[in-house]
Amino acid sequence: MPDTATDAAPASPARGISAARVVLIVLATILLTVGLTWWVLAHYVFVREFKPVTLDAREEQVLDRKLRVLGYRPGDLDAEGNLKPEPYSEVGARREVSFNERELNALLAKNTDLAKKLAIDLSDDLVSARLLIPMDPDFPVLGGKTLRVNAGVAMAYRDNKPVIVLKGVSIMGVPVPNAWLGGLKNIDLVQEFGNDQGFWKSFSEGVKDIRVEQGQIKVELKE
Repeated sequence: MPDTATDAAPASPARGISAARVVLIVLATILLTVGLTWWVLAHYVFVREFKPVTLDAREEQVLDRKLRVLGYRPGDLDAEGNLKPEPYSEVGARREVSFNERELNALLAKNTDLAKKLAIDLSDDLVSARLLIPMDPDFPVLGGKTLRVNAGVAMAYRDNKPVIVLKGVSIMGVPVPNAWLGGLKNIDLVQEFGNDQGFWKSFSEGVKDIRVEQGQIKVELKE
């Protein structure tokens, strides 16, 4: 009997140490999960705002020349801020519109309050946009947070017509199902709707060329 009691005694401390380790592992896992979740939400989901693009002096001059070609000229206003009348003419008019990525984002920063909520990216044959949408405080679960929306549209010019394809939309990093987008994902909108009278037919017939390259977009119009 004494021998039996002596043999059984060490079992209790062993169980105690094992339980303590389990508790520590669980606590560490919870803390690590919470920390990683907070980091992901803070840096990727609930981003507060984007940093507006600011052009240097040379870039400002280039953008100003492009805007003047498009008809934006500060000298068109009189001393009272009213637009001066002038006769219409197409002499010397350019039919090509060209902007780079920094210029587009700088225009947002100058002329709208979207600079900190909308950012545009230009890559080969693809225009991408990131949008931050502040949620109403009374909205369930996400109230008071900022919703992050990403979207991509492929743009090119092939077979003598523009190609416009919605590549997708994601909310908080989760792609929106094609059914929720009206089945328009990965469909050439010009080919799908260009034969009907309406916007896409008129758009297609008025465009001579579209080129989207890394950091640059060019659109040439027909006469």
